[in-house]
Amino acid sequence: MNFTLRFLGRPTLLLAAGLVLLLGPSGCTTASRVGVTNDFDHAVNFRAYKTWAWYPQQPRDAESGPAKGYESFLDKRMRASVASEMTQKGLTEVTTAPDIYVAYSARVEDKQQVSPYGNGFGYPYGYGYGGFGRGYSPVTQYKAGTVVIDIIDARRKELAWRGTGQAQVNQNTIDEAETHRIVNGILSTYPPGSAAQR
Repeated sequence: MNFTLRFLGRPTLLLAAGLVLLLGPSGCTTASRVGVTNDFDHAVNFRAYKTWAWYPQQPRDAESGPAKGYESFLDKRMRASVASEMTQKGLTEVTTAPDIYVAYSARVEDKQQVSPYGNGFGYPYGYGYGGFGRGYSPVTQYKAGTVVIDIIDARRKELAWRGTGQAQVNQNTIDEAETHRIVNGILSTYPPGSAAQR
């Protein structure tokens, strides 16, 4: 108990402990969240769709795979992730006469984020001498992977649903774990009105 009182009586140690508790949870997080949006044709009965196939004119991905006549690593990852998610939703992949076509686009872009706080820690607290860092707005550079998944009504040849997902990625491509995480985030909102959206 005597040790505890001495510890709490030292402002520097108390400040250090506070910073560890404050920064600890955010510093340990390695997987960033996926920002997901979607839009859809409200007149479509999505429950009627049972089969799917890849759109026959799939545009090239960020690594130019399909356009060059072979599958890039990203294209393989996207196709595997989408196929897995569609199977989990009870949809069957077919080679002829599908109910829907699925197409996607994927890209990695350089982004910037300006912190609204002036202390360099990303928190609105003025720790340090004389309000350390006040008036300083740090700019963080990062890479964002953006994936768009389209579901097209095969009979009507019209877009029925579009989902978009974006997440911070570690390099110039979207690796296997990040691809699965983004695709899972997007397709968790399909079909519209599913339990995942409530």
